[in-house]
Amino acid sequence: MARVTVEDCVDKVPNRFELVLLAAQRARTISSGVPITVERDNDKNPVIALREIADETIAVEDLQESVVRSMQRHVEVDEPEEDEFTIDTADLELQISTSSSSADDADDDSDSDEADDTAEVDE
Repeated sequence: MARVTVEDCVDKVPNRFELVLLAAQRARTISSGVPITVERDNDKNPVIALREIADETIAVEDLQESVVRSMQRHVEVDEPEEDEFTIDTADLELQISTSSSSADDADDDSDSDEADDTAEVDE
């Protein structure tokens, strides 16, 4: 292809705005050193990117994913929600208070057993 036109690329990417975004992203990756899939022919990176899109030598879906990743400000990580922590904490506090009171009851029972044992020894 001697000269690439927008009409050559619009068949592959119907939205011209998206075509510009994809070609710009590909041109940036070419500038960063990624190998090109067509002959350079003394063309600049944006023209090479358009030629690659027109010749379908690169996957448009991969370019779309690359554009989305480059525009993301915050990468979402799957972490448990805070609500789960508060529920777990409330359950934990309930379990701790229940076990503490049952441990106190057990201590009171053992104290009274010791008092009984002491009383038997005194007799």
